[in-house]
Amino acid sequence: MRTRPLKVALLGCGVVGSEVARIMTTHAEDLAARIGAPVELAGVAVRRPSKVREGIDPSLVTTDATALVKRGDIDVVVEVIGGIEPARGLIMTAFEHGASVVSANKALIAQDGAALHAAAEEHGRDLYYEAAVAGAIPLIRPLRESLAGDKINRVMGIVNGTTNFILDKMDSTGAGYQEALDEATALGYAEADPTADVEGFDAAAKAAILAGISFHTRVRLDDVYREGMTEVTAADFASAKEMGCTIKLLAICERAAHGGSVTARVHPAMIPLDHPLASVRGAYNAVFVEAEAAGQLMFYGPGAGGAPTASAVLGDLVAVCRNKLGEATGPGDSAYTQLPVSPMGEVVTRYHISLDVADKPGVLAQVATVFAEHGVSIDTVRQSGKDGEASLVVVTHRAADAALTGTVDALRKLDTVRGVASIMRVEGE
Repeated sequence: MRTRPLKVALLGCGVVGSEVARIMTTHAEDLAARIGAPVELAGVAVRRPSKVREGIDPSLVTTDATALVKRGDIDVVVEVIGGIEPARGLIMTAFEHGASVVSANKALIAQDGAALHAAAEEHGRDLYYEAAVAGAIPLIRPLRESLAGDKINRVMGIVNGTTNFILDKMDSTGAGYQEALDEATALGYAEADPTADVEGFDAAAKAAILAGISFHTRVRLDDVYREGMTEVTAADFASAKEMGCTIKLLAICERAAHGGSVTARVHPAMIPLDHPLASVRGAYNAVFVEAEAAGQLMFYGPGAGGAPTASAVLGDLVAVCRNKLGEATGPGDSAYTQLPVSPMGEVVTRYHISLDVADKPGVLAQVATVFAEHGVSIDTVRQSGKDGEASLVVVTHRAADAALTGTVDALRKLDTVRGVASIMRVEGE
């Protein structure tokens, strides 16, 4: 074993960063044995140096992150500060000064992953980011390495624990959205401002990363269709149960049937109760992968939190340090296919549409005609009502999103249609 330690700079010492530092200290001997050399925490960049950080030598703490990554003796930079800047500039500077990088920054990787990978390759360094998607769940490395010889056709998953907790609570207790959100906040699952989670921004960044890796193409955050789950109601869950389904906020990345394009999207969807993702409860994450040779694979576990995320960071740290000792680098960016990302209008799926209509003869015939005129085939229809008002629930066969949008626009113009109560995609069948 090499006795000279590999030096690690830690950028950020919040919930995740403090766990990374703790594990590096308490598991130092095990990490050294697994790597083949000891690892040494050489500096910790923070915004508030006066804060007491248990287990961290105060002499290592600095507010000058740029100077830390420029030192020249740093082997690996661990970035857990999040956001686009200054994280992006610090990572680029780390590459320029000889350090490889381990990051948990999903937003940055989704937005500027291509440029970061190019810089890492230019300087002969590693860029690893297992912790950017699904917390402790080993997912990126299996996609990049274990399935490198296979062809992945679809990745569908629950990649945000906050939204899954809220939807699970609504499903299991009948709670409304706000009530479930309040409980998630009280338990620490939701931030004071939950927008990034409940509006799908967090999941969209993860979808961009997963799509790029799975399909070997460039997928940026702006390429991902995003729809939040704040409009999901108890009535939607009641309708889902009538169909033998539940509702999840899903990140879905697909290769088109003709193979010439890909799609990436995040939105609420009904999924059958017998689908593996339907049983994912609480704040857990799970990702369902469909590959040509491997078939269907399921990855499941805690998707957030200091210790789980730190576990993924440390796994990357071990891999990068081993590469450093072997004077090699691991898998880099793989975007050789250069497949276009299709717009949401071309996505084909099933739909569940709930309409408020007049309760009188001929309404169903009018609605069915509109669907037929737009080339959308109806699978089932349920109608109920009294006193002149009725609810009409239509479930379609598979149709393009653009065709469904045109159908709904036309339905709104019918005098007998009082309103469109909800539209929900049906996945996993």
